[in-house]
Amino acid sequence: MSLPLLLFFFQFLSPSLQQFPRPCTTPDVLQSKRCCPVWPGDGSVCGSLSGRGFCQDVTVSDLPNGPQYPHSGLDDREQWPLVFYNQTCQCAGNYMGFDCGECKFGYFGANCGERQESVRKNIFQLSVSERQRFISYLNLAKTTVSPDYMIVTGVYSQMNNGSTPMFTNISVYDLFVWMHYYVSRDALLGGPGNVWADIDFAHESAAFLPWHRVYLLFWEHEIRKLTGDFNFTIPYWDWRDAQDCQVCTDELMGARSPLNPNLISPSSVFSSWKVICSQPEDYNQREVLCDGSPEGPLLRNPGNHDPSRVPRLPTSADVESVLSLTEYETGLMDRRANMSFRNALEGFASPETGLAVTGQSLMHNSLHVFMNGSMSSVQGSANDPIFLLHHAFIDSIFEQWLRRHQPPRTHYPTANAPIGHNDGFYMVPFIPLYRNGDYFLSTKALGYEYAYLQDPSQRFVQEFLTPYLEQAQQIWRWLLAAGLLGAAVAGIIATIITVACRRRLKRRKSSAYGERQPLLNSSEEEGSTSYQTTL
Repeated sequence: MSLPLLLFFFQFLSPSLQQFPRPCTTPDVLQSKRCCPVWPGDGSVCGSLSGRGFCQDVTVSDLPNGPQYPHSGLDDREQWPLVFYNQTCQCAGNYMGFDCGECKFGYFGANCGERQESVRKNIFQLSVSERQRFISYLNLAKTTVSPDYMIVTGVYSQMNNGSTPMFTNISVYDLFVWMHYYVSRDALLGGPGNVWADIDFAHESAAFLPWHRVYLLFWEHEIRKLTGDFNFTIPYWDWRDAQDCQVCTDELMGARSPLNPNLISPSSVFSSWKVICSQPEDYNQREVLCDGSPEGPLLRNPGNHDPSRVPRLPTSADVESVLSLTEYETGLMDRRANMSFRNALEGFASPETGLAVTGQSLMHNSLHVFMNGSMSSVQGSANDPIFLLHHAFIDSIFEQWLRRHQPPRTHYPTANAPIGHNDGFYMVPFIPLYRNGDYFLSTKALGYEYAYLQDPSQRFVQEFLTPYLEQAQQIWRWLLAAGLLGAAVAGIIATIITVACRRRLKRRKSSAYGERQPLLNSSEEEGSTSYQTTL
């Protein structure tokens, strides 16, 4: 096998881009704080022999945070990832990954030199086979233990300076559920129930949209690795003007159970799913972290929520109003921000006025509350796979805003945002490291697009022509077989008819030539000749 083929092979088999990769969970690594794994492609640290990257000291931003979190040195996430690691792989060129064995988003090939744009589609524009494939991929991820990653089950101070690691296995899907829990969990201050709740490294401030963008890209990437389907993309649910949960059918994300309105229909595969990280009050009381243990069935009862909190789902007019806001962040850059695009889209401000509101959940938040179940708790919301469809559409609205206003990176806050949200802060809990401000840019630069944002000709091909061609491609063998069978049957029938006609004609001819009387007779009585037929 040639070297390029070997590199291509190792690229897809090497560990990927998530937090706490197995090579970095050993006592030696935790005590040295050096998370620089060997890339299997060439056997060198960070793939240095192939020019992919090198091991480098981590430098974190020292710019001030906002006043929302007044503590210091109490939470493992405060200067991510320094509590766990102070050296990681720094990748070069188009390479990416904790061992530099992967390609940056949008790049493919053995040397990551092939640029390719993926298209995320409306879930209702997927072909039947695409929908079925999406559901099967979700269930496969839910039931497959991640071979590459683990989750941390305790804070670093409980690990005796790294000598007693506290990690456990997790499924591919639940890894992402846990990550969403970990980034938004309360800070444990010491003592039962002694927590600081006003802390969230992915919500209620500037990093809300960039963090979830990276989260979806990684989830998409892991599904591609798991299934070998590198054309897979996350579909989105365009919920504008929806009156109910349009995706809550057994063909898609699961209908309501006829036996218990809080459960999923037994006809859906999601009825057997168990949730994790859904009991934050219990964890806080026991001073522990979610350990990934199953905690009961997936819950969902869409529409049976408090109508005073969510009077209706967002409309097309709401989306347009939010898109008209020109400032990304304002004021204290938290849930109290007025005229902030981020705060209005997240759902803490009115889409009509742009002013912060209390007691209501709007835009993004409204869908979570509307689902009235597992998705309604921030820390455990990713348990419901509708989370993915919802956030893909939120990401597309973010993309619309970026294209319409084209803000420079300087519009993203560099200082004084709540902890974890400044431009230079590394996203919790990702390893390798990614800064918030690096993803304040168009999807075009990251190698993906949304079908409904394409120009009309591309949209026609993606949403209308492609599904029909894919269906025809899948059934062409049946059509060919049916055609051949029809031709064979027609041939047999024609042969039978031909044989029958020939036999009948032959009998007629035999009867005609077997007459005893001649066709021409001589009449002695009349003494003249006459023509006489036996017919």
